[in-house]
Amino acid sequence: MKTCRYGDIPARPPAVLTVLALVLLTLGAPLTGGAAAAEGPTARVSEAEAGTGGTVTVTGARWRPRALLTLLICGQNMIGGTNSCANGDGRAVTVGADGTFTTKLPVAEPPEPCPCVIHIATVTGAAAAADVTFKVAGHPVAPLPKERSGGERLSVLAARLDGSSGLLTWFGAPPRRRLVVTVGNLGSTPARDPVFEVGTSHGVFAPSWEEQRWRGTVQPGKKARVELDVELSAGAHGDYLVSLRYGGKLLVEEPWAVGRPWGVALFWVLLCVVVAAAVFRIGMAVVNKVRPRTAPAAPPPPSSPGPAPSSPGPAPASGAGPALPWFTPDASPKGTDAPPDFRTVRGDPTDSERNHVRCDEE
Repeated sequence: MKTCRYGDIPARPPAVLTVLALVLLTLGAPLTGGAAAAEGPTARVSEAEAGTGGTVTVTGARWRPRALLTLLICGQNMIGGTNSCANGDGRAVTVGADGTFTTKLPVAEPPEPCPCVIHIATVTGAAAAADVTFKVAGHPVAPLPKERSGGERLSVLAARLDGSSGLLTWFGAPPRRRLVVTVGNLGSTPARDPVFEVGTSHGVFAPSWEEQRWRGTVQPGKKARVELDVELSAGAHGDYLVSLRYGGKLLVEEPWAVGRPWGVALFWVLLCVVVAAAVFRIGMAVVNKVRPRTAPAAPPPPSSPGPAPSSPGPAPASGAGPALPWFTPDASPKGTDAPPDFRTVRGDPTDSERNHVRCDEE
């Protein structure tokens, strides 16, 4: 049998190469998607282990620009939320415009034993977090709590209080806030419509709990944002503590500083002033009503018309006041008869009459 070869037609590639190419293309799609999904906020620490009192450098990338972050060292892999973190020694940092940050974090012992992590989370805006494995030298190590089989287990990843006081709160209205928490389901079954317990406490008093049902489902290994309303009694002020509990386990506690309702004090001060003024006006009206009425004084009698007769005595000093109404030139101030007016006697007076008048004048 003759075999013919055609030099102009190239040989076809083997079928094995074609199959390998198709397999690589098929596997390349999920690998690319996984790489894209892995792109998120990242962080790393300069040293994997350090002792208390030292400092480590934490760097991050692919964070939201200009976002405010908090950095905490937490024990038990932060299963119990921020309650297992050294909150007093945490640090805050602002992300740069390129989405990166670098800061120094002091090493402190968390309240829970290791395994420990450095927890980085956003404070405002969209929630984002990242954990970096870290070991605190000399800090005790304990195994992680065993996961309950066949049940859900919720833990709080982040928490904050939203809201502000209005004008009515300044006058004694009940203060209100909204507790916003990010919970994660570490169990193996979904948590459907979980019932949380929200408690508020003041000072050394035990918290008063109130059940609130959240409508939603948290799938295993997923997280969800839960918002619960918190309300205090009217006129409440001072330092309060808001607690969240689920299944008898305390998840998170958030402090709440409530301002004093100064409008109430202002209202009572104004009320006292108004009442005092009203009582004073009523008292003055009563006094004016019951006091005795006095008759008006009689006017002085009018003086006699005509010019007053001239007296032989000396003229009164200049600036002297008018004569009293009961004293007239015709009456004697001593109660005796006045000497006769010689201008009314007809004829010349005798010598005895002149002497008598002269003696009276002396």
